[in-house]
Amino acid sequence: MQNKKLSIRKIVTYLNSEESEGGGFWLPNIQRPFVWHPEQITRLFDSIMREYPISTLLVWKTRDSVKARRFIDNYHLKIKLTDFYVPENTRAKMLVLDGQQRLQSLFIGLKGSYEGRELFFDVTSGQIAVPDDIRYRFAFKDKLNASWPWVRLKDIVFQNSKLDLQIAQELVKQAPEKLTEAEWTAVQINIGRVRKEFVNDDNITFQELDSVDNPDAYKVDDIVEIFIRANSGGTKLGKSDLLFSLLSSSWEEADAEMEELLARLNKNGFAYDRDFVLKTCLTVLGKGSRYEVGKFRDGKTKEEIVARWDELAKAILVVHDLLLSQTYIRSDRAMPSYLALIPVIYYRFHYPEKFTKNKDLAEYLLRALVAGVFSGNPDTMIDRMVRSIGEQDEFVLTEVFALIRELGRSLEVTEQMILSQYYGARELHLVFNLWYRGFNYQPAYSGNTPSVDHIFPQSLLRSVKKINPENGKRSLLRFPQNVRDQIANCMLLTIEENGAGGKSDTPPSEWFSRMRFESDEAHQAYLRQHLIPTDSNLWQLDRFDDFVAARKSLISTHFNYMLQKAEGL
Repeated sequence: MQNKKLSIRKIVTYLNSEESEGGGFWLPNIQRPFVWHPEQITRLFDSIMREYPISTLLVWKTRDSVKARRFIDNYHLKIKLTDFYVPENTRAKMLVLDGQQRLQSLFIGLKGSYEGRELFFDVTSGQIAVPDDIRYRFAFKDKLNASWPWVRLKDIVFQNSKLDLQIAQELVKQAPEKLTEAEWTAVQINIGRVRKEFVNDDNITFQELDSVDNPDAYKVDDIVEIFIRANSGGTKLGKSDLLFSLLSSSWEEADAEMEELLARLNKNGFAYDRDFVLKTCLTVLGKGSRYEVGKFRDGKTKEEIVARWDELAKAILVVHDLLLSQTYIRSDRAMPSYLALIPVIYYRFHYPEKFTKNKDLAEYLLRALVAGVFSGNPDTMIDRMVRSIGEQDEFVLTEVFALIRELGRSLEVTEQMILSQYYGARELHLVFNLWYRGFNYQPAYSGNTPSVDHIFPQSLLRSVKKINPENGKRSLLRFPQNVRDQIANCMLLTIEENGAGGKSDTPPSEWFSRMRFESDEAHQAYLRQHLIPTDSNLWQLDRFDDFVAARKSLISTHFNYMLQKAEGL
């Protein structure tokens, strides 16, 4: 193993380049996707400018026919890794085992773009900052909208024909007015530092595992083991990533299959991830939910996942459809924990016919999610639940709830838990599932979903002011945001009700007016469904406090009835 050094500019030109020394740098397919956000990327560039160390990379020099992919230049959030796969070949190449996130960030910043925006540098920045603050300002910007003092970084780094002073002189021509002496000095210093850190100094150190000159030194199995050990000591990879690296090393279509499944699950705003899928696979196949690398080295687990992947993926998708069709959970913001789905997926996988007839699954999901049953570390509970399902050959709601309580987890939805919900909270959507049991949650198309709205409009409540004791003026909000956003001022509306020409800023005195309904029965049914006090005097702005108190009482009564009914479960 050798330690080598390159400048940052040189190493980014070696990425994806077969003509470069050693055959260029590439990514093995066992690497997870790129996950850094723009802030993390710009912090890396700030660290380089501050001469902070950025750790040593680990690469494998080989001629082996190994599945690999290109580094991404123009990154966007919906990118597919399969679009960057390269044909397997026996040419010499450098595969990056550790350091993908850093190299990929440098490549995007110096050669490409992030969501269509390129990396710009504020050439007047660099003032003294405390260690955790940004000193050198970088940002991804649209080239057409970027203006002085923001300069495209690649124009500085890849300038070859001019001295540092000449580069600075050319750049300041973009300034709308003449620079002060301090600004001109800052620009010169920053241009010099960029050239030093990115071009002139060999700031990238990498350890090279050479299987070209010494073919017997490192085999593919050795590299997988080295990859796991290199990445398991820090936080760069989770155990699921390590397990997936073992799975994908023997399954050619692993990345593509996983990518396709996650794309189908997440197309409407959910956030399923590889971690969830692998944990589900382990649980469903009877391996236990806990991540253990040994499970993927037993000679059976990997092969079983590959052989039964279609069945596993179908079970996950069917349960996801259950979530959409029988609850109001429409996106990630209403999902406190995806782990609650795993016992249901186990049930669907092993008992598909019974699954279609079971009417208690939505009730289980909603109660468990609202009560936070799957918070913390629920592996033991998941294992006990699927064992119970297997022993009884059925998903029996009373047994599942009894097991949850036996393990010290509460299923009770308290009055305080309900009344403390607020506009924008994940749990508010779940509470509305328990509340609006007869609501039509099956939209005609994906955009036609129910939405949460304020009963007394925000604009109306913000118009009410109270006396400021410091100056005697009526300038303070009478109803602060936490009061405006409380559940007692929220209701669930159809998209027609809350869309164009719908409720909008209509005050409750108009929205709940009898004139909007075809009959008294329809009017009263609407008020009952939304738990609205029937005293129309409370619908006036000056009675907002009384309205909230009355509606809290109605909400509490409604949920007390449901909880008393559910206690027997």
